[in-house]
Amino acid sequence: MAPSSWSMGFGATDAGPRSRNEDSFCAAPPVYIVADGMGGHAAGGEASSAVVNAFVPLASMPVVTPQDVASAVESAQRDVVEVARRVGGHSGSTLTGVIGVQHNGEPWWMVINVGDSRVYRYADGVATQLTVDHSHVQELMDAGEITPAQAAVHPDRNVVTRAIGDGDLAFDAWLLPVRLGERIIVASDGLSKVLSDARIGEVVDFAGDDAAQRLVGAALLAHTSDNVTAVVTESVSAHTREGADPYPWRLWTEERRDDDTTETTRVRVWA
Repeated sequence: MAPSSWSMGFGATDAGPRSRNEDSFCAAPPVYIVADGMGGHAAGGEASSAVVNAFVPLASMPVVTPQDVASAVESAQRDVVEVARRVGGHSGSTLTGVIGVQHNGEPWWMVINVGDSRVYRYADGVATQLTVDHSHVQELMDAGEITPAQAAVHPDRNVVTRAIGDGDLAFDAWLLPVRLGERIIVASDGLSKVLSDARIGEVVDFAGDDAAQRLVGAALLAHTSDNVTAVVTESVSAHTREGADPYPWRLWTEERRDDDTTETTRVRVWA
């Protein structure tokens, strides 16, 4: 079964109180991703657009594999580095979301994450965060130095420790079973910083195809200080077989040196 035939989703975005929207998203089956650009001026918007554009070709493929997704991440990395070179300064973007893939003859959601945008799973009336933020405050929480409540007001709460466009790229990725009746929510930090998991679940619980737009509206009502973007997707026909094994797969670090630079890029890709 081709991934594009079993999933559907919708996205919405708003500049919020900012003068420019540097978020981008894709909600074209089987690709459901959000990219939050960084770099100031036009560079952030260009970076997030470059990330999304690297994934658009997957939407026209009859079957998408985990390796196809990893290749798209690598393309996004190269394209954002080119944006930075062209604008003559730093440029980067988060990348978070799910892509419907086929692996070992079964449908799966492939979750990917770089940065502090988030993926949530909504099931049985509850929204649960699946990804782990790549941020300074997350590192402090992991070390037990601050609480989640302190992280919400910490002066470094917007400091991201990984981004597409960094010289040393590593991305989190894994396969998640597809379940009918469950929704996947992808959100930029402009939404997650003002809406709790419980509130996200409440909004989605009463929403249909307008779930993404309702989430964005809720973030605006909560006085987000940033651009805000949401994508909501679900399976309309596919279900991963109970007991299906996502393995064998592994991630490794591959060093690559550009011909015209001395910078080495380390990219975690799928075997």
